[in-house]
Amino acid sequence: MSEYLQAERAQEWREALRKSMKNKDRTAIPRVKMPEVDPEVRSHTYDEVNLGLSEALAREESHRCLDCVDPTCITGCPVEINIPKFIKNIERGDYLEAARTLKETSALPAVCGRVCPQERQCESQCFYTLKLKKEPVAIGHLERFSADYERMSGSISIPQTAPANGTKIAVVGSGPAGLAFAGDMVKYGYDVTVFEALHELGGVLRYGIPEFRLPNEIVDVEIDGLKKMGVKFETNCIIGKTISQEDLREDGFSGIFVGSGAGLPNFMNIPGENLIGIMSCNEYLTRVNLMQAADPDSDTPVYKGKRVAVVGGGNTAMDAVRTARRLGAEKAMIIYRRSEEEMPARVEEIKHAKEEGIDFYTLHNPLRYEGDERGHVQRMLLQRMQLGEPDQSGRRRPVPIEGDTLWLEVDEVIVSVGVSPNPLIPQTFTGMEVTSWGTIVVNNDTMQTADEMIYAGGDIVRGGATVILAMGDGRKAAKAMHAHLNKSL
Repeated sequence: MSEYLQAERAQEWREALRKSMKNKDRTAIPRVKMPEVDPEVRSHTYDEVNLGLSEALAREESHRCLDCVDPTCITGCPVEINIPKFIKNIERGDYLEAARTLKETSALPAVCGRVCPQERQCESQCFYTLKLKKEPVAIGHLERFSADYERMSGSISIPQTAPANGTKIAVVGSGPAGLAFAGDMVKYGYDVTVFEALHELGGVLRYGIPEFRLPNEIVDVEIDGLKKMGVKFETNCIIGKTISQEDLREDGFSGIFVGSGAGLPNFMNIPGENLIGIMSCNEYLTRVNLMQAADPDSDTPVYKGKRVAVVGGGNTAMDAVRTARRLGAEKAMIIYRRSEEEMPARVEEIKHAKEEGIDFYTLHNPLRYEGDERGHVQRMLLQRMQLGEPDQSGRRRPVPIEGDTLWLEVDEVIVSVGVSPNPLIPQTFTGMEVTSWGTIVVNNDTMQTADEMIYAGGDIVRGGATVILAMGDGRKAAKAMHAHLNKSL
């Protein structure tokens, strides 16, 4: 890998670019700010909040990249994008080549440019962050710019694939892990079929992330690229029910990748949680994003509360509370048992929520709910918390402040306290080890399960993680399965 990176860096055009500007001039350029729709306008619409960088802003930001000899940013990227190469292509004005560079390792660059927590990954390993104590190069913004430029240019490149080898591979689930795996396997020359239980492709990208953060059109374009590479897709097909493990083997599939996600919502098991108006975040977002439940003429319209509380502090909780705002909530609130510093949500998500008028009740934890005579939730009792000693996660443990509680009036509560793995594959497939949490046990280096023909990745292994970590799992599994099948041929 390092030899390849050094050879790429040594190309004449890269050397010329490095010499075209002094490093002290590059580091003096302030980091670009992403243009956004005004909060008052956007909190009533599903249009995308971030507007993307203009060509001028992207070029300006690309000058900041120092084209380091040891590009530590790449080590922070779970799919190992050649970050300096794509950014330097932006600097020289070859935006289509920048997009092609992204596609060498990422199946979903336009998605990742929007939803990746770059601040915790590639950007946290940027030379600016590590050594200069300055804001990192805006890698995510530049990734989105390149992918969007290519899409709007109409010149969408299709990565090269090896000649077909006739070996059939099945993928369970069309979420980010499955799509990344499928993209790499079809590049190796395999005959890949992705089986999706729902009627739309994309998994969590489609049902879990609202359009104001990730438009469906972007997901469609990325999947269309995979189709053009040769990946086949079957929707409305539930592996473990519609098609069994034995059926796949009989149909001649030589390898199976399980990327069935974590779609089983967790609840807190507190009094009143079964009142009308209390639902899981998973159900809420799926109904709104996938089933048009925000439309009152829909077959399954979602309840639109006026005082909506979302319990949790992750990205999904932010997506839900910002969705409630757009559906007409007069008061939309986040209830989170730790402080804002401990929130797992992206900094950008928290910022956007605050700008849109979301109220934050940090260091509060629900104790119980009470309803009206019709069984509809009416109010919730909150326990005030304080931070104690760090727990196993390294975050300080929230501890109740004895006797300090308050009642909050609500007419809708959305519970976003994590998800559990989809139980269908662990329950219906044989030959695999499953943890007490319901996650599939894999070799961390290869993503192979106890059954040597089955690999797994994403939330079904991790129990809940980011899009890019799931994609990293998919890539790792593809590389290992390819090596394993070649050995056994």
